[in-house]
Amino acid sequence: MEEMKINMPLLGDDFPSMAVVTTQGPMALPGDLKGSWFVLFSHPADFTPVCTTEFVGFQEKMKEFEDMGVKLIGMSVDQVFSHIKWIEWIKDKLGVEITFPVVAANDTIANKLGMLHPGKGTNTVRAVFVVDPNGKVRLVLYYPQEIGRNMDEVVRAVKALQVTDNNRVATPANWPENGLIKNRVIIPPASNQKDAAERLKKYEGYDWWFCHREL
Repeated sequence: MEEMKINMPLLGDDFPSMAVVTTQGPMALPGDLKGSWFVLFSHPADFTPVCTTEFVGFQEKMKEFEDMGVKLIGMSVDQVFSHIKWIEWIKDKLGVEITFPVVAANDTIANKLGMLHPGKGTNTVRAVFVVDPNGKVRLVLYYPQEIGRNMDEVVRAVKALQVTDNNRVATPANWPENGLIKNRVIIPPASNQKDAAERLKKYEGYDWWFCHREL
């Protein structure tokens, strides 16, 4: 039997073009969102407890995503009527209205994004794709079905990507609450000896290769 080829988008790749059906109508990705950051996250199945907590969690962060100019999109291989019914259930039973579109994917779409991992069953894994305004994949996360995601980390990662893009800096571990330099950002390494010699005269730091500044 022919083995299934699994495609997994790499950082810096163009997000695969696809026409999709969603709970808010048809969409062309990434074309319809050109000029905007977006986060697409997949879930294994509708009407499952971990996925339900994740949908509520992402919706609770909607204001933060909107403040960053980020669109949010859900996805699984369930049919669109299942998505609609599940969203109704979440509103009726939990009092949370899901305002982002949810894609009804098929195996072809899921395979384009590397979301079907044979060793983890036939459902899509919990994937997160952060895509920039140019349609480039900037961050990819894959979680197994049994572990729910941390929405604060998704928000933090998008915020860090925007900060690094806009300021040509890097962010430290656990930014903006790093144990060494708090909410400061890291200056890119010097590219020549002259710059290295001047670095600590211009910036604070532990050495010329580890300098930082206020944002």
